[in-house]
Amino acid sequence: MAKKDLEKVGFDPIEFAHDLGIQSKHAYLAGFASVVISLIAWLASRGKKNHDKAQSDRWGIFIGHWAPTFFAIGIALKQEE
Repeated sequence: MAKKDLEKVGFDPIEFAHDLGIQSKHAYLAGFASVVISLIAWLASRGKKNHDKAQSDRWGIFIGHWAPTFFAIGIALKQEE
């Protein structure tokens, strides 16, 4: 959505987050943290005695999907700064 379209709607979530004091570096750190948490969740799930490989993979993938979102938010916030 273009900036002009967002101005018509009257709500820009990135501008709102920026106004709250959230900076791009916070979003980037969250992205890197989600990669690490994804690995930890996957390893912890694999380490159980009765581990289910499919369930372990799903946990890792679920948390791993957060990283691109945080990085995209970081880029948007960087443009707002």
